[in-house]
Amino acid sequence: MTIEQAVLENLRELPTDKQQEVLDFIQFLKHKLPPKNPRPSFYGLWSDLDINITEQDITEIRQEMWAKFPKDIEL
Repeated sequence: MTIEQAVLENLRELPTDKQQEVLDFIQFLKHKLPPKNPRPSFYGLWSDLDINITEQDITEIRQEMWAKFPKDIEL
């Protein structure tokens, strides 16, 4: 006899109010479980879009972004 069969057999012998308690407990246990589908990794998110960003591209964008940032700020 499997665990599932044993649980069902014993569950059928309980009164309705106790069956409801078992159901509530099962739902509590399911809530504590980690999600079945973990979040996808961002590393492969754009792999099919043929986007190639090099270290040089990132460096150029950083230089453009910070070029107009004030160098002398009085506090």
